[in-house]
Amino acid sequence: MHRIDCLQYCNWSEKIFRQMREGGVDAVHVTIAYHEMFREMVANVEQWNGWFERHSNLIFAGRTGDDVRQARSEGRTAIFFGFQNPSPIEDDIGLVEICHMLGARFMQLTYNNQSLLATGCYESEDTGITRMGRAVIAEMNRVGLVIDMSHSAERSTLDAIEVSSRPIAITHANPSFWHPARRNKSDDVLKALGESGGKVGFSLYPPDLQDGTHCTLDSFCEMNGPPAALMGVSHIA
Repeated sequence: MHRIDCLQYCNWSEKIFRQMREGGVDAVHVTIAYHEMFREMVANVEQWNGWFERHSNLIFAGRTGDDVRQARSEGRTAIFFGFQNPSPIEDDIGLVEICHMLGARFMQLTYNNQSLLATGCYESEDTGITRMGRAVIAEMNRVGLVIDMSHSAERSTLDAIEVSSRPIAITHANPSFWHPARRNKSDDVLKALGESGGKVGFSLYPPDLQDGTHCTLDSFCEMNGPPAALMGVSHIA
């Protein structure tokens, strides 16, 4: 079994890279864009390239599933780039492929609010995937950029599952039956996600947790049962 952190954002440093190795973490999905536009995102890639060079004994750039297995065998951590917002592609579908070439492997279609592609979970009205969103999904499918709907609203998420020709991901959210946070997911979404071959990664972010920072390990573990029965264990990360 591989140890994969499905989404992480922090003040990266050698200390953290060493802590990941001490914890046996084989791969991490790293946020390199929240609201950055394309050029700002490239600056973040440049920074990571420096870390890859200086700490090559600890981390390296991940691109495929084989890199997770390589990381395990070499005692290093594979770093997979992801966007929590589609802002790096701006309004240019051609940038989807460029971002993939630069190492991006995950992109959320929204970050809480309405984007050019879909509706975020904090909007009062969910109009679903937009016309541009459908075109971007097709391009993401073509180049191999995973669609992530962690911060998206219900209809938009269900639309993405239906429109995408490849399984999508919800990399960091929890079931809404357990805690009704705005971006936690309904049984309908989880069921559709599992039936389509997608995966969900459960979140330890306090606002997503029952009882917030006072959430117990027992409660979090018990939460896994119903989604496992609904989706199948292989669809939970």
